[in-house]
Amino acid sequence: MNNNCYLKYAGMFGLPLAMLTLGISTATAQTQGKFDRKLLLEQQIELPSNSVHAKTIKVTIPAGFKTPDHTHDGPGPRYVVKGKLKVIEGDKTGVYSAGDVFWESGDVMSVENVGKGTAELIIFELAQPKQPEKK
Repeated sequence: MNNNCYLKYAGMFGLPLAMLTLGISTATAQTQGKFDRKLLLEQQIELPSNSVHAKTIKVTIPAGFKTPDHTHDGPGPRYVVKGKLKVIEGDKTGVYSAGDVFWESGDVMSVENVGKGTAELIIFELAQPKQPEKK
């Protein structure tokens, strides 16, 4: 992946993810005059092309709910907003709580809410562009 492509996507996801993580808005940051930046996750990836279909998805998972095995359209960082989740992806298992960020590869996986209340997860997905349907 060339540097211009990396910078394009780092800028697209870095600042919004940092601001989401810190729980601040642009207006709040400007008013207070101080901005703190903390790296939560870094992942080297190779994109299939210079064009990527990027999605941000908010998922709410009820207490005790477990998804069936599934995949997503693409890999990307996942941010736990609240709750506690057990994620099984391939042969790896991780437990993540509010404020944690993890990388999902796009392999077959399941997610279980192992906390006491509702969990919320933000999925940042980097997928191949949608191909136009053939008629």
